[in-house]
Amino acid sequence: MEENQSQAARAALHPTIFVIFGITGDLAARKLIPALLSLYAKKMLPQRFAIIGFSRRPFSREEFRELIRTHMNVKPGQFKEEDIKHFLDHMSYEQGIFGDRAGYVRLSERITDIDRRWGQCSNKLFHLSVPPSLYEGILNNLAASGLTEPCADDTGWTRVLIEKPFGRDLDTAQSLDKLLAKLFKEKQIFRIDHYLAKESLQNIIAFRFSNSLFEPIWRREFIDKVHVKIFEQGDISGRGDSYDPIGALKDVGQNHVLMMLATVCMDKPKSFVAEAIRKERAAVLGKLKAASGKSLKECTIRGQYIGYTNEENVPKDSQTETYFRIKSLVNSKRWKGVPFYLESGKALSESKTEIDVYFKSDKKAPTSSADPARAEESQNILTFRIQPDEGIKIKFFVKTPGLEFNVEPKTLKFKYSEQATPGWVIMPNDYERLIHDAFVGDQTLFASTEEIMASWKFIEAVIKSWKNVPLTRYEKGAREVL
Repeated sequence: MEENQSQAARAALHPTIFVIFGITGDLAARKLIPALLSLYAKKMLPQRFAIIGFSRRPFSREEFRELIRTHMNVKPGQFKEEDIKHFLDHMSYEQGIFGDRAGYVRLSERITDIDRRWGQCSNKLFHLSVPPSLYEGILNNLAASGLTEPCADDTGWTRVLIEKPFGRDLDTAQSLDKLLAKLFKEKQIFRIDHYLAKESLQNIIAFRFSNSLFEPIWRREFIDKVHVKIFEQGDISGRGDSYDPIGALKDVGQNHVLMMLATVCMDKPKSFVAEAIRKERAAVLGKLKAASGKSLKECTIRGQYIGYTNEENVPKDSQTETYFRIKSLVNSKRWKGVPFYLESGKALSESKTEIDVYFKSDKKAPTSSADPARAEESQNILTFRIQPDEGIKIKFFVKTPGLEFNVEPKTLKFKYSEQATPGWVIMPNDYERLIHDAFVGDQTLFASTEEIMASWKFIEAVIKSWKNVPLTRYEKGAREVL
């Protein structure tokens, strides 16, 4: 903890330039600019910093400032007008085509001018807020323009932030990783999966390893199954051209769902530093495999909501899944034989992201049911709610008041939203934390090469097995996909 604080202190002292490629895009508007403004208002950015937007559209200085104002999405009274004005003063814009080296030359000259004005070589952080198809060209042009090189005197670092998806498959992920390895050291590469930065997901690690009550029973002898799920009410409206080539499994399964599984399943790291935590997550993903059985449908379901092929830019004969459910196993001493159900879908009855841990029932306990179909009714269930209504709840049993010996289920729960006590800090959003950690050099909440490659190997094995699994059609708003 002290080391993290000292890192943050050093980062606050050293001038830093943050370059956003694709600053006119949706991600910058929804996530990056609001997060940067919030960090600035909280005085959590370096004392001297500059943000340079890079995109193909031409803007005058005033037009660019007005665009950023609209991206801020400021609610009345949320920030002081003085903070907003000063934040805008730190921003500038460089127009350029991503595939044209001339724009990078101008960008390099602008950065050199800023360094000259500050009187020292600054930190450089490049964020690729662009479609993955543009990554290779941008990285090559950065290298050709000398922008990937850190300060010669080692006073300032150079880092790159890469958004998901990291590749389209294992081959493209390996190709991108090789390119990055030529230009940067691993400690300079920050691969974003924003789910890792969610406070409620991080809380799983604290909950497990800070409470001796649970860690001893966090294993196959006591846990019956684990269910990881991301449900969305919304459909793919307006995203047909980008969603259909990918599908649900690659869109959220390869990253968000597997990172949730790795976090809940990992062994205790030797120390709570980035390298050790990422090593344990990677170890889980490396041992993950899809379950096999007589009936493939018992182990995996791939679904598509009715009406999907009528969406704009979706082929009428599309076989792309909008839903999946996979029974998987982790081949480790701790988890051998425990099924992990991975599930996600669009156009479902509700939006929620959570992990349910089902504990085995004592067959002699008064809560146990002889009916296998009702077995879950007598199980203790621990639920980590990632979003919305972030928190933790535990289902347990107590005796019903009265002369007879009957038991009934009760729930013990903790919700972040109810912690409005003095001194309670409002949770930072995921991009605030990611940007902050990139500034201080903490890679804990970013995926490593090993994690990326292990996840793609698992996903490709699933896709291969799906050749024999027909699509299940389901109605929009369905509670279950059978």
